[in-house]
Amino acid sequence: MIVLYIVIILAIIVIFAFNGIVRSKNQVDEAWSDINVQLKRRYDLIPNLVSTVKGYAAHESGVFEKVTEARSAAMNAGSMDEKLKNENALSGTLKSLFAVAEAYPELKANQNFLQLQSDLTDTEDKIQASRRFYNGTVRTFNTKIQQFPGNMFAAMFGFTKREFFGIDESGPEAQPVKVQF
Repeated sequence: MIVLYIVIILAIIVIFAFNGIVRSKNQVDEAWSDINVQLKRRYDLIPNLVSTVKGYAAHESGVFEKVTEARSAAMNAGSMDEKLKNENALSGTLKSLFAVAEAYPELKANQNFLQLQSDLTDTEDKIQASRRFYNGTVRTFNTKIQQFPGNMFAAMFGFTKREFFGIDESGPEAQPVKVQF
């Protein structure tokens, strides 16, 4: 009879540990999905912003090309690491685009540009909030699969550590914007 109770208690522990890991994994996936929604919104805003700035600063074609290339690379990224790297690069090129816009007072007064800039700023804020939420869920998930008894079940059922969505300290997002005319 005691053996039966021990088996039941162990089964309950396994069930709770497994379900906790699955719940955390699903929260990480949901948080990543939220980031992707905001990134899609940003991808949709960028072409309009570039077109508006082009009308005022046509000779800044190098900046426009970099923004367009960074957007394409971010949209077409395959792995999580590649996505993180390309998103950080895109954020850096957008800083350069806004720095160029600062040199054109007529552009800064254009209602279309102001609205696009406001929408993009709002989207960037939402991306940062989504990034913080994602990193929090990743921290919780990683902790569950590294602590006992979760580590035993994580290895058994193929759960692996997830990466944080951070800033590449050597990348363009972490560097100050340099504007040359």
